[in-house]
This record gives sequence, structure tokens and C-alpha cells, in this order.
Amino acid sequence: MLTGPDKNTIYPLSNYNRLCFLKNIIRNPNIIVGDYTYYDDMENVQNFERNVRYHFDFVGDKLIIGKFCMIASDVTFIMNGANHLTDTVSTYPFAVFGHGWEHAMDGKQYPRKGDITIGNDVWIGYKATIMAGVRIGDGAIIAANATVTKDVAPYAIVGGNPAMEIRKRFSDDKISKLLDIKWWDWPIEKISEKVHLLTGNDVEKL
Repeated sequence: MLTGPDKNTIYPLSNYNRLCFLKNIIRNPNIIVGDYTYYDDMENVQNFERNVRYHFDFVGDKLIIGKFCMIASDVTFIMNGANHLTDTVSTYPFAVFGHGWEHAMDGKQYPRKGDITIGNDVWIGYKATIMAGVRIGDGAIIAANATVTKDVAPYAIVGGNPAMEIRKRFSDDKISKLLDIKWWDWPIEKISEKVHLLTGNDVEKL
């Protein structure tokens, strides 16, 4: 029976510890990762959680990553703890420092843009940055060094700072069919049987 690699292993490639199945090393309960999503780091895969920045427990926001995603080295996620007031006289976080400033935020809240949500089969390139509240659709590609400040449509390729859509990977009709198929939710046996089609571009055969 074809089942692919063990989804519960940390290092799916023999004798190579710079690539891991990410869900198996995550300790933070507010980082949720799907099966077979991998992280490739040029130094140490334990760097991943370090690169989820300003992720404070008291904020409670989540980083949610789907299945079969590919995340390159030095990708950074900027969570809501980094946000400052922007429609006020000063953006300085006075209340954080106390000593008479602790009531500066009484009746006010720092802005919260929501969770970061990454779909399935998403490729995020080297040193990309994903900002708080962004949703990245299934099948999207984020170019190296891109800074993603707004939502990315399914099967879109984006790049730049701020990231802009370069093109769609497929026609709207094919994208609609792929989103209906949701191959990443198939039993692993079926995925294993169809890998030759998943590495092709004939959506109809799927």
C-alpha cells in the first residue's frame, strides 16, 4: 500500500535535519499546522517559532497553517503584538512602561487585525514576511523577500513590498475545480495513487 512518508516523523529526509514536518516540532498551542507541511531552514528548524514575532500569550492570536505547505528559511510572521495606535497623536506605547504611565491606555485598545491564516499547498519563499491578519488562499505562491500586507487569493502568485499579485497559476475555471477537489483532504492512500497527476497540470484527470 502506498502511504507516502510518515506524517508524524520530524525529519522526513534521511540524514538531513534542516527540513522538518513542522507540526511535529511546534510547542506553542497558538501555532496550528497541518499534516505534511514542511519547514526548511538553512541553520536549524527550531528557528521557526523564533520567527513568529510579537506572538504574546496575552494577545491570544493564532498562526494557522494548512496541509502540504512549503515554508522556506527565514520566513517571518508578524503577529498582533507588534501593533501600535496609528490614529493618535503619538504611536508610542506609554502604558507598557508604567511609572505613572500605566493608565495611558485606559478605555483604549491596541489594534488587532486577527489571526494569520495560511491555506493548503501554499509555497512561501525565502525571507518572505507575512503581516498580522493576512489570509493566504489555497495553492498560492509567495515570492522570496515579499512582504504580504493583505489577503492573497487562492492560486495567486504574489511578490514585492508590499506584495502585489503577479498572476494566477491557472484559469478561474481550473482554480474553481481545484478548490472543489480539495485534494489535500483526500486519504493519503488516494493522494499517493494520484501523485503523478498532482505533479502535472491536467485538472480534468483529477
